[in-house]
Amino acid sequence: MSVPDQGHLHRPVRAPHAALRTTLATVVALVGLVLSSVPLASAAVPDPPTQPIVFYGRGYGHGVGMSQYGARGRALAGEDAATILAHYYQGTTPGLTDPKRPVRILVLHAFKPTAAAPLRIYGRGGPWTIDGVTGTFPRDAQLRVTKTATGTHLIVRDVAGKLLLDRMAGTTVRVRAGAVAGGRVQVWSKPGSYDRYRGTIRLRSTASGIDAINETELDLYLRGVVPAEMPSTWPTEALRAQAIAARSYAARRLHPKTGFSDVYDDSRSQVYRGSLGEKAATTAVVTATAGQVLRSGTAFANTLFHSTGGGATEDNENVFTTATGKIVAGPVSYLRGSPDRAPDGTPYDAAAPRAEWQTAAYTLVQLSAVFGADPRTNVGAISGLDLSDVGVSGRLVSVTLTGSLGTKTVSGEVFRDVFNAETPAADPFMWSTLVSTSPIP
Repeated sequence: MSVPDQGHLHRPVRAPHAALRTTLATVVALVGLVLSSVPLASAAVPDPPTQPIVFYGRGYGHGVGMSQYGARGRALAGEDAATILAHYYQGTTPGLTDPKRPVRILVLHAFKPTAAAPLRIYGRGGPWTIDGVTGTFPRDAQLRVTKTATGTHLIVRDVAGKLLLDRMAGTTVRVRAGAVAGGRVQVWSKPGSYDRYRGTIRLRSTASGIDAINETELDLYLRGVVPAEMPSTWPTEALRAQAIAARSYAARRLHPKTGFSDVYDDSRSQVYRGSLGEKAATTAVVTATAGQVLRSGTAFANTLFHSTGGGATEDNENVFTTATGKIVAGPVSYLRGSPDRAPDGTPYDAAAPRAEWQTAAYTLVQLSAVFGADPRTNVGAISGLDLSDVGVSGRLVSVTLTGSLGTKTVSGEVFRDVFNAETPAADPFMWSTLVSTSPIP
């Protein structure tokens, strides 16, 4: 998750489909269409249908745990962080952990260096060091790394190009930022603008390339997470809730004695932008909540969060299913879905850009082309779409498609993924699985 508008939801690449584009004005009457929608907004499509179908939805993201826009709305309504967290993670208890606990973040994976394009690292802000190499290197000196049959080849030059180091090294190299306040390690070869880190960068040479892992402290890591996950201009109590949720989420995933990293720096875990992503307001919040976590019993709570709940959150087992929508995970006591609305019925996330949305209108022929483009949903000419299998919030658990080639059942997330990937690029996305064929109140 970067900002809340992204909410652990990947934006797929759409493919053009000539057959779909050439039928934009076509309305085909196919007998037997069933579009059973969420209970709170049931809508029958004419039989045979005479109008194109529009999908209406609410929210953005998986819908489990804390809604970030919901937390914002609750903070604006006067709730403090403890109250916000108690709503989204019912039954958890506040706890503490060491804010200096080591955390390992994978920031670059399988980089393939060549002699012409080596992996490039810079020491910024002051002198810096390489483990096993005597002395320090000056500020802004450059390390170039290439692979060898047995490890790595290291070359360091200062800003004037003077050679400072030329040696072979093993499969693991640690580059440490200097002890000065502004000491950072820049992983110049990492795509994007956010490439400077506190602490240490461990370079790990593997058969597939070189990984870069930032080794730092838990609360220093959070300085680069919180403003990436929630705008630093949001209410302080929402930011405090985000900091505690993000710390708990990370602490649960630390496993220092196994593997080589604990978390990713993207939405597979939570977005981390290193020191360049830090903001004064969120750093103050991280400091003010130092070490604060949520626990379930003695364990760190799995504090999942997402951008926009759409007025309600969902039970965890209804969201994380198999590709066919089969429920495989047991209920987590503190990840229960519930309404997320003010006493007057207004959703706390009403100000979110995707609090409510709708897709373009599609005929059955168009939808047949859309879902026929993926083998998971290809049933030929569609004659039925059953959207009745929903969770407590109304989110799709599974969807059953019926057509000339038979019947297939897929999870709500697969249904959404295929729709987003195969509809025309200019068409609106289906931003969550809280979907109906009529507007959702």
